[in-house]
Amino acid sequence: MKDYLVKIKINDIMAKDVIYTHPDTGVVKAFETLLKYKISCLPVVGNSKKLIGIITTTDIGYNLILDEYTLDTKVSDVMTRDVISITPDKSIIDAIKKMDEYGNKGEIINQLPVVDENNRLVGVVSDGDIIRALSKILEK
Repeated sequence: MKDYLVKIKINDIMAKDVIYTHPDTGVVKAFETLLKYKISCLPVVGNSKKLIGIITTTDIGYNLILDEYTLDTKVSDVMTRDVISITPDKSIIDAIKKMDEYGNKGEIINQLPVVDENNRLVGVVSDGDIIRALSKILEK
């Protein structure tokens, strides 16, 4: 089975129509976007769609409840800058290992931004994408 999984590339299972945000977007607007599209993270991109950060529903929602932000708080003020990402040529096994490696450090990684060789955002792969791919294998 492992031999088969190595053949499944991220490019084949990732979402390519990615919703993202910019560093100068307000946190409240970014949170509204997350809720509107029922997604748990927003990649943050700079010039030429280069990945520069990420924000999550959990992080923003928790801090909004605590009233940590003002209406002037920008995404760049709160985004995670050390983003764990993957390239489209990697396998589903590489994604699982990355999610698990960082998950073992107390972080829950359920979505990985997918970037090209120039660190430009080209997609997102989620735990749901991986589960759907595995489910198809099990149906065979």
